[in-house]
Amino acid sequence: MEHEALLRRVEDLWRRCDRTGLVSSTPFLTPAEQAAVNNYVNRLRGCRMILSGGLPDCDRKAAFFLPDWMEPEDFAPEEYLRAVALRACYGEPGHRDYLGALLALGVRREWIGDIWIQGQSAWVFCLPSVAEQLAGLEQAGRVRIKGRAVPLSEIPVPERKRRELRFTVQSLRFDAVLAESFRLSRSQAVKLIAAGFASLNDLPCLKNDAPMNEGDVFSLRGHGKATLAEIGGRSRKDRLFLTVEVWE
Repeated sequence: MEHEALLRRVEDLWRRCDRTGLVSSTPFLTPAEQAAVNNYVNRLRGCRMILSGGLPDCDRKAAFFLPDWMEPEDFAPEEYLRAVALRACYGEPGHRDYLGALLALGVRREWIGDIWIQGQSAWVFCLPSVAEQLAGLEQAGRVRIKGRAVPLSEIPVPERKRRELRFTVQSLRFDAVLAESFRLSRSQAVKLIAAGFASLNDLPCLKNDAPMNEGDVFSLRGHGKATLAEIGGRSRKDRLFLTVEVWE
């Protein structure tokens, strides 16, 4: 069974949290792992969990299990996660350059969250145990790097430009909205959903007929991310008018 070892670990972490009254957590999880954990936790009676990668726009997130005395709104990511700011002395290394250099330090991939890049600067989300090690990175690709640990509050949230689209669909099925938003045929959208390339509200979605609601955020690997901004009325042919904002 896929993710079986991870789900066993999740139950152990939840029971440890319940026993000790302390927050317990996984390392960073991929979106597919997050979906599997979220589905599993929904079947564990009394289990309370939050997914966080440090900041709301992070894709890779850790699962945090909360004791009964802690409310979800009291959870502070900065107490459990760290970040490292990296500055290239010249040039602009890419994601692959940074990730390869970080892994070469001997850390495991699941100890590192998202890597956000903006020009010569990059910010790496990580577990506290490896923050100091990552801050010592001196080179990414062929470029010299200087690093330092920074609080999560110092990381600039990337500005996202949005392009508005208007179209009609027969129903609010996930595959229909995905196809129109990213200019695909319905059959292409179905294949990409089945391959695990699509997500709905930050969790992988494998259901073509998953219902969508106003405000839902969805994405398709290699095509982008979008928000279902508005559901309007119906046309004379009984099709729904939708407004979608595509993130650029």
